[in-house]
Amino acid sequence: MSNIDKRALREAANAANAASWGNWEPYKPHKGARGYEVKVGVKAVAQHCLKVDSVFIAAANPVTVLALLASLEAAEKRIAELEAKLDSADKLQDSAFRHGLQHGFSFGQTDNQAGFEECLSAYGARGKDNG
Repeated sequence: MSNIDKRALREAANAANAASWGNWEPYKPHKGARGYEVKVGVKAVAQHCLKVDSVFIAAANPVTVLALLASLEAAEKRIAELEAKLDSADKLQDSAFRHGLQHGFSFGQTDNQAGFEECLSAYGARGKDNG
């Protein structure tokens, strides 16, 4: 992801008044002026917007930002877990291959399924000690 300061964004979202954020309404302050405005409480924070823009601005509120940050953090945590599992699987494959070579066979070069399973169980016992 780009260089978003997630901590600062979370602090800003928590500091914002979520209860009053995101009201939008038609805006016509004087003759000829048209559009929509977005208000936080009674104060307009965006004026003369197209309706689609004012709806988006209103939807990008503190509650939504906090939910997106939580989803992002959960996804990053899941990615880290999956990468750790992938690393473990790579180590298992490498170790089983090396152990198999010691016994004269390797993946795809043996009909000795019992020997392969023996290698895997030997690695499983060793894996607890040496990671």
